Amino acid sequence: MVQDKTAAPAPRTAVTGDPVDGLPGRATAATSRRALIARVAGAIAGGLLLFLAFPPLGLWFLAPFGVALAVLSVQGARPRRAAWLGLLTGLALLLPGLHWVSPIGMDAWLGLVAMESVFYAVWGACAALVVRLPLWPLWSAALWVAMEWARGAFPFGGFPWLRVAFSQGESVFTPYAALGGAPLVSFAVALCGGLIALLVLRLTPAPRWERAVALPLIGILAVPAAAFAVPRPGDEGRTVTMGIIQGNVPGRGMDPLGDVPAVVLQNHTRMLHEMAQSVRAGKTPRPDVVVLPENSTDIDPLRSDFAYQEIDAAVKDIGVPVLVGAVVGVGENNRATRSLIWDPVTGPGAYYDKQKLVPFGEYTPLKDLVLALFKRAGLVGKQSVPGTRDGDLKLGPVTIGAINCYEVAFDGVVGGTARTGASPLVVQTNNATYALTNLPAQQLAMSQIRAVEHNRAVVTAAITGVSAYVTPEGSIAWRTKELVPASTVLTIPVRTAETIATRVGALPEWVLILVGLGALAAVWRRRTRSLVHSGKREDDQQVGDA
Repeated sequence: MVQDKTAAPAPRTAVTGDPVDGLPGRATAATSRRALIARVAGAIAGGLLLFLAFPPLGLWFLAPFGVALAVLSVQGARPRRAAWLGLLTGLALLLPGLHWVSPIGMDAWLGLVAMESVFYAVWGACAALVVRLPLWPLWSAALWVAMEWARGAFPFGGFPWLRVAFSQGESVFTPYAALGGAPLVSFAVALCGGLIALLVLRLTPAPRWERAVALPLIGILAVPAAAFAVPRPGDEGRTVTMGIIQGNVPGRGMDPLGDVPAVVLQNHTRMLHEMAQSVRAGKTPRPDVVVLPENSTDIDPLRSDFAYQEIDAAVKDIGVPVLVGAVVGVGENNRATRSLIWDPVTGPGAYYDKQKLVPFGEYTPLKDLVLALFKRAGLVGKQSVPGTRDGDLKLGPVTIGAINCYEVAFDGVVGGTARTGASPLVVQTNNATYALTNLPAQQLAMSQIRAVEHNRAVVTAAITGVSAYVTPEGSIAWRTKELVPASTVLTIPVRTAETIATRVGALPEWVLILVGLGALAAVWRRRTRSLVHSGKREDDQQVGDA
């Protein structure tokens, strides 16, 4: 790994307009303004490059350069200024990246962006400290992982959207997912970005060739190249024939299910009947199982005879077990988002209840206060209660791993289900409110990372799209358009061999977090020693004067 021999604190560079190589001198006011403008421009450009790396544009190769600009913007800055620069990077990434939240309301979108950008501000302040240490690209990358972990944990259970790993659905960095999961992918991209920043610093203002430039350049090439050495299990020769149905909805925005009850239910049962007719006519292979999306019925089939009969008739027609997505009542005042197995003979049976609930969408944190302040929060209605078990469900000849929509972003939920041996993973999702935004494409990229991370095929059934089949290698083998009815029957590989990432779980992430915290501790210790030595010199000087 590249070792930066720069003494602490690191010399400021002409990139920022500050004195170079520690030479004495005070920048003029004009130079200071230019330096600040350069920092601000770099921070914003870094965030924008990161945004461009994510789907739907998917220019994944821009992600390391985005991180590099973010690092260069805080290089040599004081922590307070670096925090503001990190905030700008977060805003530049999240404002366009989370624009899909805007159908809920501009205030919801801007409020979420503001809250999440604070984490980037903390990263900026911390990165400005650790870049004073040798080998600082390692420490800044580890702190990036720590920042993403914090975003995924706080507040209200976290919001891990737009982690750098999720921009790498199918890239040279993707194989790292099989070794250390999404956190290791983020670390590899951030490390590559830090090495690019180091190379830029060593090329300005005058290139320092030979070893000083060669080492970071080798590192920039070696980090993605090493991903191809990650061991990954192979095919096991077993398959399942799976039907996937995307029934579509009548409404848009905040009222996607429409005003007329049972339309969504009948959209999906009608397509089940059509699939059954196509199978009987020999036009479609007979599936072993069929998967419907989250909210594929807009009526609780366990409390409505009409909904029960509609689903039961369609399942009997296709003649195989069907995974139904439903919101069902729990007690008098609660509900659960449920993946429910419906058998053609025995009817509804085993189920999985969504564990990670969407705050302010499926339940209301700080309910009394929020409802008093925001009338719109009342649209949540009955509060959802989380499930308490992993999503392994016996569905026909296989045990699938049920993942429900929002949960695909959370390492622990997906990893816990994969460790049960369930295969393939099935992501039921309802993105109807966010149709034709950048959310469906972002979520599909998460499924690509999960496929490689756990050596599992991932089947996504989305109520309005994008429904898809992702191979265990992370490639999208089939996908639908949005806002159209669609169905297919596919042969899906069934793999049960675990990757290293599946076996070790969150261990690599915690190691990287501790590495980042250790670097901060080293900075604090170095600063404390410096203050002590300065104090001793002052005391010695006073004694000499006396």
